[in-house]
Amino acid sequence: MDKDAQKRAEEQILNYSKKIDFYTSEYTLEILAQKVSKEEYTVPEYQREFTWDATRKSKFIESLLIGLPVPFVFFWQNDETGKLEIVDGSQRLRTVAEYLENNLALSGLERLDLLNNTRFFDLPLSRQRKVLNKSIRGIILSDDTDIEARIDLFERINTGSKVANPAEVRRGALRGPFMSFLNTLSENPLFNKLAPVSTKQKNEREREELISRFFAYSDGLDDYRDDVSAFIFRYIKRMNSEFATNPNLKDQYSDRFNETLEFVSKSFEHGFRKTPKAKTTPRARFEAIFIGSYLALKQDPNLVVSKEDVTKILVSDGFIGEIRSDGANAIRRLQGRINYVRNALLGL
Repeated sequence: MDKDAQKRAEEQILNYSKKIDFYTSEYTLEILAQKVSKEEYTVPEYQREFTWDATRKSKFIESLLIGLPVPFVFFWQNDETGKLEIVDGSQRLRTVAEYLENNLALSGLERLDLLNNTRFFDLPLSRQRKVLNKSIRGIILSDDTDIEARIDLFERINTGSKVANPAEVRRGALRGPFMSFLNTLSENPLFNKLAPVSTKQKNEREREELISRFFAYSDGLDDYRDDVSAFIFRYIKRMNSEFATNPNLKDQYSDRFNETLEFVSKSFEHGFRKTPKAKTTPRARFEAIFIGSYLALKQDPNLVVSKEDVTKILVSDGFIGEIRSDGANAIRRLQGRINYVRNALLGL
């Protein structure tokens, strides 16, 4: 890395670091449970739908009972309400409250198997007191920490865990007219025919993810830094505001989506699928075809391409090379696959 690159990297680190200001605090389980019960903590939308099953709850309580270290809980201090928002740890806190209120029967335990089918009040009073006095450390983010930084923290902490993915997080955190618009488009019958997803992907909002990428990337990549999740988050946040200010944008974006979709339907025999019977839609292929088609139509609104010519494009070494998965989200690769389809459709 040369000196200029080092300087830019250092500036990037400093700029992002300014978003994060925090302090630490210790809370007893008794206090945490009381605050959860009294709704002194708020749980953001993107965390509410995701709950642990009984076994996972029990395993967490087992960890507390035998004294294993547990992860910090992250809060955000909302100066307006005075309440703490749980950035990460809502499942842990709700499990503690459920157990201490005697509403959780332990199950699936291996180390403390004698506690299976028991509840908190079944413990001797002396053990109950010891449990109540156990503590969990909390990290409190200041009011200056914006929502993008808080969600970024949530995603980083939970990488690899069974929690909300970026599309699900955005759905809960970025409620607004543009997000509602994306949700409506995700039910479009022609889109669902051309871009199939598995049941699991549907439940994880893969349709909304694909449509978000179409609009975000086709509106320009000036702010893109190989950071898909953060880029789309910023985009939807901005577009919520723009849709609220200018309701006519909805018609413009609907036309863009539908006109491009119709072109794909007429020109691409298998839609966005790799094969006729494919039941999923590869993201890189989708981006190349949908956004490349939109840019080609933008340059030539009367463009007509035969399915035979399109097939030649899709089986070409150039196209296959552009949509390979390694480094797929790097801006060079993203622009490469989009522009390849655009140029090929235009005969450039």
